[in-house]
Parts: sequence; structure tokens; C-alpha cells
Amino acid sequence: MIVLTNKDTGIELGRITEAQLQFLVDQLEEESPTDTDYWLNRAELEILKENGADPELLALLEQGMGEADDMEVSWERR
Repeated sequence: MIVLTNKDTGIELGRITEAQLQFLVDQLEEESPTDTDYWLNRAELEILKENGADPELLALLEQGMGEADDMEVSWERR
């Protein structure tokens, strides 16, 4: 199982599938091959949507961002 967490708040956002994780890996910038976190803002969410993000993944990220303009999200296999 892959769990997404809002790194700013420490709140677990939810679980995602391997395919959803691969989409994030393909779409977002990684600082190193072992990187497990991403910085997102509202514009980035719109780009993910335009690029065909799974609606459940998008909803999870939007909910996790709440009223903030951006967030750092991390993932972990458990």
C-alpha cells in the first residue's frame, strides 16, 4: 500500500495505487532517484488534471491542500 502525507501538517491524505504513484513520478520533478516527496501548488494541480490525472488522485490532493496555495506531499510504501 502507498500512503500520501501532507509534509507540512503531517496529516495522512490517503492511499494511492501503483498506477497513481507512477503518474506522479512521471509528471512531477524529483530531486534524486530516491526522492519521495513533491511540492505542489494550485497551478500544478491544474496541469495534472489537464495531463489526465486520475480523478480520485486529484480529489485526494485537492482535499489535502485545503485552503492553502501549495503543499509538500510525500509518499511511503507500507
